[in-house]
Amino acid sequence: MFVRRIAVVGTGYVGLTTGACLASLGHAVVCADVDAGKVERLSRGEVDILEPGLAELVAEGLASGRLSFVLGASAAVADAEVVFLCVPTPMGVGGIADLAAVESVVDETRDLLPSGCVIVNKSTVPVGTAVRTAELLRRDDVAVVSNPEFLREGSAVRDFLNPDRIVVGCDQQDAAERVAALYARLGAPTVLTDAASAEMVKYAANCFLAMKLSYVNAVAELCERLGANITDVTEGMGYDKRIGQAFLSPGPGWGGSCLPKDTHAMLQVADAADFEFRLLRATIDTNERQRQRMVEKVRLAVTGKRGGSLSHVRLGLLGLTFKAGTDDLRDSPALAVAALLRQAGAELVGYDPALSGGTDLGSVSLVDDPYQVAKDVDALVVLTEWPDFRSLDWARLAETVRQPVVVDLRNILDPDVIRRAGFTCTSLGRR
Repeated sequence: MFVRRIAVVGTGYVGLTTGACLASLGHAVVCADVDAGKVERLSRGEVDILEPGLAELVAEGLASGRLSFVLGASAAVADAEVVFLCVPTPMGVGGIADLAAVESVVDETRDLLPSGCVIVNKSTVPVGTAVRTAELLRRDDVAVVSNPEFLREGSAVRDFLNPDRIVVGCDQQDAAERVAALYARLGAPTVLTDAASAEMVKYAANCFLAMKLSYVNAVAELCERLGANITDVTEGMGYDKRIGQAFLSPGPGWGGSCLPKDTHAMLQVADAADFEFRLLRATIDTNERQRQRMVEKVRLAVTGKRGGSLSHVRLGLLGLTFKAGTDDLRDSPALAVAALLRQAGAELVGYDPALSGGTDLGSVSLVDDPYQVAKDVDALVVLTEWPDFRSLDWARLAETVRQPVVVDLRNILDPDVIRRAGFTCTSLGRR
């Protein structure tokens, strides 16, 4: 394969994973960031992100000379054949993606880009951004390509190197093929399309996953009312190849850095196209309702009655990150439920394997020991699906709680094990 000179602008989850993985495939990669301290740490091989395998890939890239880090996009693009934009596109006013960072990089590098190079939008951006980027560039000799990422936090390196598909969108066939060729060694199915369709793929995929999660949470509530078992129901559903097992686990709602902003952005795109996307709006509304429903489950488990007071009730929270395998707290459903519990008057102490006791979480007092979180609490509430919680000594925990109640909002615990330890156990979608 041809070795390409690649610049990656932005070293967050997507940018750093993209840069390190492309370097591992043999390309020469320069990663740029606006944070001088971060650039210095990465140049020493210090990775702040909790992501399995990422630190090792960065160290390997640095040692081989194929990976380097510089301050500012201008320093990275001078001789680049391909420039990946991996900058933040957070939710802006009204829910639409904020493209200020993308536009800033374009303004900064417009006159520095070599003739014939390709700009690649890797960040999640609204349909039409490739066209907008080309208009801002005002460079007929620089092509703009959409190449959305499909990386899950906690498995980003694995997802990059073992992709389900590669999607590349551009109206210039040669530019699309050049970008697709960067991934040739991965042997993944490749979708070559126009830029608008590539941009839509990302939003359509994430919104579908959000719908699937909201659907299974609604089915779990129905199971509780009808006396069915959601675990058996989802197992029976998952064997259907048209449905699959993934994203069929009930929980306190979906969150993280992608699904909330992408669903709202898709709504804005639909509204702008004069299309009422009722299904997606219901998906978001169901998710918001789910968080309040989790509070009611805790309330009922602790007080024994609906609408019971949580004032001065002490709760031990197990898990606070938005999902297991990451230290990311952005739009964490665990924190959203915790905030509602605090509003209801509860006192909160929390533990998470990825967080240190010194982390400031406002109304949640964070401790470094899962057994300490159980001291004198009226209930333990599982909010993140860390597998570590299954192997806790639940009999030991039962000795320190004030009231032996467990509310498993992730359905990760074996109810029989918990009950044998002396607890009553409440979960989702089960009798």
